Amino acid sequence: MWKSLVRFAFRLLYNELAWTYDFVAWCVSLGKWKAWGRTSIRHLRGQRILELAHGPGHLLISLRLAGYHPIGIDLSPAMSRQATRRVRRLGLNIPLVRCRAQALPFRSEAFDSALATFPTEYIVDPATLQETARVTKRDGRLVIVAAATLGGRGSVNSMAPVRQKGISAVPSTEPTSSP
Repeated sequence: MWKSLVRFAFRLLYNELAWTYDFVAWCVSLGKWKAWGRTSIRHLRGQRILELAHGPGHLLISLRLAGYHPIGIDLSPAMSRQATRRVRRLGLNIPLVRCRAQALPFRSEAFDSALATFPTEYIVDPATLQETARVTKRDGRLVIVAAATLGGRGSVNSMAPVRQKGISAVPSTEPTSSP
């Protein structure tokens, strides 16, 4: 029952209530949500980056402004609209694709790294991991910011799986800076 309720809440947050996403994220993180997501950047390898489930587009913009060449995917039309508006408002060119992470419409080894921040259960689907491994170069990385904690200096817990003919997890703890 609890799992079904959580799924329902996330479905609403990513779709019908997507307009509240930034506010909800700010509230649950005490304003640290964007900074937590940016902790993934230091683990990336290469310039061509695939962001899985890009949400409202904040990390895509940070990546582009840092000199990366990101492409974002998301299944939610509402999140895609938010990200498109945000990207256009800044005059940036960041491709956004509406698709499932389990069926990526990209050629093999198209990306240097892939990343996901605070993903829902799609990230542990074997099809997601297979597809991500397929579209990421052999020496590329899949970086996952799986969880964060409030307290101390604003630490964030992340997994930075390194791809070597497959994916293995390497946990790390990263300090965050102020947003």
